[in-house]
Amino acid sequence: MTSKITTADHLKEVQASFNEQMDPRLVEILRAAVKHIYAFVEETKLTREEWKAGIDFLTATGQKCDDVRQEFILLSDTLGVSMLVEMLNQLPSDAATDPTVFGPFYVAGAPQFPMGASIAREGNAGEAIVFSGTVRDAAGHPLDHARLDVWQVAPNGLYDVQDPESPPMSYRGVFETGPDGRFEILTTRPVDYQIPTDGPVGQLLHASGRHAWRPAHTHFMVSCPGFKTLITHAFDADSPNLSRDAVFGVRESLIIDMNNGTAVFDLVLDAEGS
Repeated sequence: MTSKITTADHLKEVQASFNEQMDPRLVEILRAAVKHIYAFVEETKLTREEWKAGIDFLTATGQKCDDVRQEFILLSDTLGVSMLVEMLNQLPSDAATDPTVFGPFYVAGAPQFPMGASIAREGNAGEAIVFSGTVRDAAGHPLDHARLDVWQVAPNGLYDVQDPESPPMSYRGVFETGPDGRFEILTTRPVDYQIPTDGPVGQLLHASGRHAWRPAHTHFMVSCPGFKTLITHAFDADSPNLSRDAVFGVRESLIIDMNNGTAVFDLVLDAEGS
């Protein structure tokens, strides 16, 4: 009598189909992905109807993506995967600034400004604020030529790429430190906002009883030759959503006082290979 193939046999057959001679790292990732997907299907005893619903959800997620909207990054963010990737890849030293999520609204090619310039749109009614601080290494030495790529929402709670009335590259700018490592950036105080809920990710949040709010923050991507690139946020200490960030990105060390028109945010980078 012919023996029946078990689910374990099936997993081994599929994993063995990936050729290690092609790309060992790719094969490692694919085998791990298959193993964990199979374990998920078995643990939940996924039905055909649920499998189809999952396929439809992922299809709709892809269809919602375009040049300025990345629904898959939004999905990764709201499931905490993006934050996990940063935690594993950055592994900051005790002295270094904590990383957080990149987010789906970064745009490359922001204009470069001199220190002290404003990234806010002219005539905007937001509360003016000055970000200042220093970029240093883990030993406390200031970093010359550190590049700060900064972006945030406007006072209406929208990024420029979401707002058809906003000029391109509003609330975005690139700055470079001098020998003292200092920076100063003018903008408006960031506001709490909701991540987009008009797509599959929003439907998933609603179905699972979750909200879509992010606490007020300004994005910083800081790089310097010889150092790990840092992706982080400065969070407003007065935000009511600090304890329930929709993308799980808040870290206590990144929460700062933004009252009285000033915000001090010192940044520490780890050396490459540290």
